[in-house]
Amino acid sequence: MGFPWRKHSRRFGFGALALSSMLEASSTNPLAPKPPHFPARAKAVIHLFMHGGVSHVDTFDPKPELAARSGQTISAEMAKGLKTNRIDFAKAPMRGSPWKFSRYGQSGMEISELFPGIASKADEIALIRSCYGDAFDHAPGMYLRHSGSQFPGRPSLGSWVAYGLGSENQNLPAYVVMSDGAMMSGPGVYSAGFLPAIYQGTVFRSGQYPVLNLANPKGVTDKAQRNSLDLIAELNQRHLEKHPDGSELEARIASYELAFRMQSSAPDVVDLSKETEATKKLYGIGEQPTDDFGRKCLLARRLVERGVRFIQLYSGTNIGEDWDDAHNDLQTSHTKMCKKTDQPAAALVKDLKSQGQVSIIMIMHNYGQALEVCDRINLLQHAVHQQDGVAVRQLLQKPSPAGHA
Repeated sequence: MGFPWRKHSRRFGFGALALSSMLEASSTNPLAPKPPHFPARAKAVIHLFMHGGVSHVDTFDPKPELAARSGQTISAEMAKGLKTNRIDFAKAPMRGSPWKFSRYGQSGMEISELFPGIASKADEIALIRSCYGDAFDHAPGMYLRHSGSQFPGRPSLGSWVAYGLGSENQNLPAYVVMSDGAMMSGPGVYSAGFLPAIYQGTVFRSGQYPVLNLANPKGVTDKAQRNSLDLIAELNQRHLEKHPDGSELEARIASYELAFRMQSSAPDVVDLSKETEATKKLYGIGEQPTDDFGRKCLLARRLVERGVRFIQLYSGTNIGEDWDDAHNDLQTSHTKMCKKTDQPAAALVKDLKSQGQVSIIMIMHNYGQALEVCDRINLLQHAVHQQDGVAVRQLLQKPSPAGHA
């Protein structure tokens, strides 16, 4: 006899109904593709995250008054209400950007010389300069950007997308994460939070071999591996029946099956040798300093082509090779990191558009604003959106000329 959900929902409220829905869905494939509530052109999301914090006043948010007051200390009136245990705003000098801003595209969007590639796509992005956060440290800032809350425990954006829309390819993860090192927040920024663990991100490695051990060990046949997986699944299922609330175990069972299916699908998707030399050159693959991030961006395009729903790319997660090194030397740090990411990000916009792929590409960082190129791509934490509900070639809520907002 089934549990009387309608009767007990009156007693326990909508939480019971939500639990009922989740339990009913557990008997089906939780990553099966689901239709959106409204018609949409974009079918996937690529999120480029600049780990450590990009200086918005040096990249996408010119501050003419800040430049005019460069070297001066902040007035008492302007410093009023600014509190932090790290900076004495009464003594800290203001600093204008050492880089030149120019206007690009039909909209005259102002972008720094640090990002010439992205600037060339000005008519394909919408730049939002009004994003902000109250968190003054990296981990809370990253949680806020990924989940909408500065506290850990909530599902990441990628998890929500996978939960709500499923995936169009059951032989690859619905939510892929690519990083070149550890993050200041830890892996919680791409976790499923309170959603079932199956919706958490699956990590791909950096370099030429993003997925290891795709081939069976020598002497192990496909049939032998299949028999082993069936036995493991049976034992795990018995354990799960005694512990029905174990979503992590369900995710582990699903991961074994996904790994088995990936042995036939993943080798093709990670094999960049099938791309033309012109395409690899477009992304800066085989050249420094763009090779690593270029590989990630090209792999993201190949994953989107094959139906993966959400791809999360991180830049700057190695100490000394991160955006946060601007604390020590802003000009050296940002010049280096922009050269690593600008060409690959612009190439991704161009490549997706040329192939008719409709995705959302986002580029964000720990604090402040974001860029999105909707319909094709989304860039940096000044937000840049393109079409599909967000106006292209538009600046939304331009903040103050001094950098206070």
